[in-house]
Amino acid sequence: MSGPTVAGADADALARETVERMLTRDAFSRWLGVELVEVQAGRAVLRMTVRPEMVNGFGTAHGGIVFAFADSALAFCTNADGTISVALDCTVSYPAAVLPGDVLTATGIRQTTTNKIAFAEVTVRNQADVVVGHFRGTVYRTHKPLPL
Repeated sequence: MSGPTVAGADADALARETVERMLTRDAFSRWLGVELVEVQAGRAVLRMTVRPEMVNGFGTAHGGIVFAFADSALAFCTNADGTISVALDCTVSYPAAVLPGDVLTATGIRQTTTNKIAFAEVTVRNQADVVVGHFRGTVYRTHKPLPL
């Protein structure tokens, strides 16, 4: 198995340290305004506010904003063990519109992990707890440690 093998509180501490380190190097997630709300082994909860420059010609958030936000949650929940994992395939559905000023929360949960791949689901909700994005991603586990 790749990456450190730790359990319980130690795994959660490793996850938090790893994701915080990733976020300092992730200029795009920082541009989105991503804040870490909660990080545990295999789980990441993020928050961001939709800004006016993130909307499309219809006055709603561009779908790429919700996708990118969910993709950040995917990256954080699947890399939290310290092993580099990269997306192979991702899908998203948009069940409700996102407006400027909406405060979004993405909850990413790693569902299944094998030696080579992992699957995760991310649910994006607005401040009224309405689901605005269903996201599913598959990642390839490289067996390489995240850089320090």
